[in-house]
Parts: sequence; C-alpha cells; structure tokens
Amino acid sequence: MSRKTTIFTGQWADLPLETLCQKMQAAGYDGLELACWGDHFDVFKAAESTAYCDDKRALLAKYGLDVWAISNHLAGQLICDLNTDSRSDGFAPADCAGDPEAKRRWAIRSMKAAARAAKNLGIKVVNGFTGSPIWHMLYSFPPVGPDDIANGFKRFAELFNPILDEFAANDVRFALEVHPTEIAFDIITARRTLEAIGNRPEFGFNFDPSHLHWQMVDPVKFIEMFPDRIYHVHIKDAALTLDGVSGILSSHLDFNQPGRGWNFRSPGHGQVNFEEIMRALNQIGYTGPLSVEWEDCGMEREYGAADACKFVRKIDFAPSNIQFDAAF
Repeated sequence: MSRKTTIFTGQWADLPLETLCQKMQAAGYDGLELACWGDHFDVFKAAESTAYCDDKRALLAKYGLDVWAISNHLAGQLICDLNTDSRSDGFAPADCAGDPEAKRRWAIRSMKAAARAAKNLGIKVVNGFTGSPIWHMLYSFPPVGPDDIANGFKRFAELFNPILDEFAANDVRFALEVHPTEIAFDIITARRTLEAIGNRPEFGFNFDPSHLHWQMVDPVKFIEMFPDRIYHVHIKDAALTLDGVSGILSSHLDFNQPGRGWNFRSPGHGQVNFEEIMRALNQIGYTGPLSVEWEDCGMEREYGAADACKFVRKIDFAPSNIQFDAAF
C-alpha cells in the first residue's frame, strides 16, 4: 500500500529533533508528523521564513524521512477553553501565564501562523485541538439548558472562522483530533461542530480511533459518517479495563494506575479493531499517512515505536481493483 507510516513527535518533544530523526529512521518510519513545540517546529518562524522550512526538510531528508502534516495541539487547546488554569501556563509564552485572554490571543496567532507555516513547508494539513467553552458542562448538574450548549458552539464558530479564513487563504486544511475536552469529542458533536461553521471545507478531522473506542463509540462508524472530512489518521490503541469497580470516567487516576477504567495502548496491544478501520479507510479512498501517536505507560517507548511501525505496515493493505470472482 502506498500510505506512508509516520510518527507524531509530540510525545518525544523532550528530545532534539535530530536525535529523534536518527531513532525513527532506525525504527523504520517514512516520516514525522512534527509537533509545533520543543525544537521540532516553530510555527512563527516557519510562517515568516521558507529558509527555516527548507532547513527542517533537509534535516529530515538527511535521515530518509519526510513530512506530510504538522500538529499544533497545545496552542489549539487554548483557543476555545473558557478558563485556562496553571496547567496550561507552559503552553504559551511566560508573559501570558495566569491570563486566560492573553493565552487565547497568543493561541489564535499561533494557529493562524500554522496555516502560513504549512504552506511554506509544502504540506496541506495542520492537526490540532480547538478547546471547548462547554466541556465543563458535560454532566447536566447544575442543570444545563439547550441555549448554554448552543452558545458554546456559537462561541467556537466566532473564534475559529477567522482562523479558517487564514487556512483558506493558504490552501491548507485544519484537522481536529476529535477528543474529550474539545468542541467535538464523538460523532454527534462532530456533526454539530461542522454545522456551526457552515460545513466549510477548511475544517475536517484527524481520525484517532483510541479516543472513540474508550467512549464506546465505534471508530468505523465515524469514518462512514464523515468520509470527505478525514484529513489525517492517527494510529493509536486503547483498552477498556472496566471490572465492575473501575469507572469510565477514570476515578481521577492517572494512566496505568490500578483501578483505572481505561488506558491508551501501543498499537496492536489494545482492543481497537484496526482490520475494520483499514477496510473503512480503503472504502473512502484515504491515501494520506498513517501516523502513530505513541502513548503507553506500560511499555518502553523506543521499543514501542519500533513495534508500532511494524504493526502499521502489517495492517495497511490496498483495496482490490477487481472482483475476486471475476475470473469465473
């Protein structure tokens, strides 16, 4: 199959990019999905300098790697969140710490810059988050009225339409990773998100089955519902560990702690049905990269990255161009 196998660098941002290139070349990857933090990719520099982008491409090429997408998740989270606490102070410049509106203004500038940066890098997709002004209203007590939710989607549209104008001007698409804490976290909210922005084509999805699986939403149904909006694909696994004591809301337990109701797993080591996902991706004609987002607190990460690359190459197969019984 011609789909490229890449790995998202966000979970490796503690390493210099060149060190990571060396490791991922050895693991067998075709390229990297560059995170817009650490020293991996600076959207502000890239938006202003094609030379900066050329240097990044040259570094990847030195190790036989390429790039098809960048990911601006951290800044994206700060765009629509109603309030941002100290956990996100590290996402934005130090002079924004403790000031939610300053963080939001910086995040919007960052996401607009990401569109220009992608154009300069010669790619068509920026993955990321949106944040959400209504995630804290997930459980309806105190009671949440329909206007409260409608106003949240309206607020998302107000903030994101000007960003999407920048994407349109640069012929680049934004791919939201549908994910709890974002404006879209399942099939129904994804549909409502598209409706909120008039179904404009600059906005689609970074399909990640793990976040759907642990919510007990069928990832294949998501592909079938949005066949023209799958702009990028993450390969990540998850496992439900509900045993009658553990809960789906995870009980304020960190990943891999005993008693937690679900965990992310290295691809092929969880419960996601990748066979059916590949068939669905073939059905919609998806030919973009299959990008490993490696998250597994129970496995050493360099072993996991190499193992995941082998797994993706094993599960990726081309659709048939003939009927199997045509010979008869």
